[in-house]
Amino acid sequence: MTAAPATRLLARVRRRLLTLPLVGAVARRLRGALLARSFGSSSSYWARRYERGGDSGRGSRDELAAFKADTLNAFVRERGVRSVIEWGCGDGSQLARAQYPRYLGLDVSRRALELCRARFASDPTKSFLLVAEHAGERADLGLSIDVIYHLVEDDVFEDHMRRLFDHADRWVIAYSSDHDERSSVPHVRHRGVTAWVRAERPGWTLEERLPNRFPETVDGGSFATFLVFARPPSGG
Repeated sequence: MTAAPATRLLARVRRRLLTLPLVGAVARRLRGALLARSFGSSSSYWARRYERGGDSGRGSRDELAAFKADTLNAFVRERGVRSVIEWGCGDGSQLARAQYPRYLGLDVSRRALELCRARFASDPTKSFLLVAEHAGERADLGLSIDVIYHLVEDDVFEDHMRRLFDHADRWVIAYSSDHDERSSVPHVRHRGVTAWVRAERPGWTLEERLPNRFPETVDGGSFATFLVFARPPSGG
């Protein structure tokens, strides 16, 4: 048997073995363990990703990016939002579609912020800071888009949620999954967002849950949905 047919045969055998319950389960656990060992932490994962030329992911491109932009731009326009603060702005791919009067983007990655500052250098309505440099800046609307389910450490998740809600004056929009579940990949952990808000920020209410125009399927889409929170105006 020549080398090429032998290689194809081995590949078929390997795929067949992975379909067997016990073998497949062991292989998935081993793969998960290897990925976890190289993962590090949420912040280091994203810092490395941008430094190595990676981007914010497929959710910031194509039809998903257009869907998110349409939804957010309509909300800002219809509610008269004057300012936006986003926790986890990434490389600015999604932001390029935004129509916000004033915007502050924060991220843990210096490289992501460099990309944003270069991309929007001629736009005085946009500014960017490291999360660690945040000095209490606030806005009408707080955003967390495709971020929460990437915060696998409990303390990082808690810190993100507190910042998100405590520096928004009127609304918070989270684009995320909304259930507690650990994932088989190390950089994803689903969180019960609405449950956290009920327990930790009871002054805020879930105003609306907007279904995804492109729900997750085997061919793509996303498991995330828009969760819109509001709190009564001061004195209300």
